[in-house]
Amino acid sequence: MEDIMNGKEIELYDISAELEREFGKSGSPERRKAEQEAWEDYNAQILMNARKNAHLTQAQLAERVGVDKGYISRVERGLIVPTIGTFYKIVAAMGLSVELRPYT
Repeated sequence: MEDIMNGKEIELYDISAELEREFGKSGSPERRKAEQEAWEDYNAQILMNARKNAHLTQAQLAERVGVDKGYISRVERGLIVPTIGTFYKIVAAMGLSVELRPYT
């Protein structure tokens, strides 16, 4: 496809086909595992960004939560997923809250 504005060739591809090639068919065990890992990484990134926005170091957050700095580091790297109770402690220690609401 040609970019009308710049006269450059634009390469288009089917993202669904790419995902299927890389992670398996939608609904397959391989795809579900990849999706779960992606969500874990996404949530880890959100927590790290929230900590930085709260102007806290990992050590400061760990002290507030009652865990060691290494634990916070592992959570932020997506290596471990905190229990729901620890997740709420982490969120509260950053001065935030969690809102549960139905999908719209």
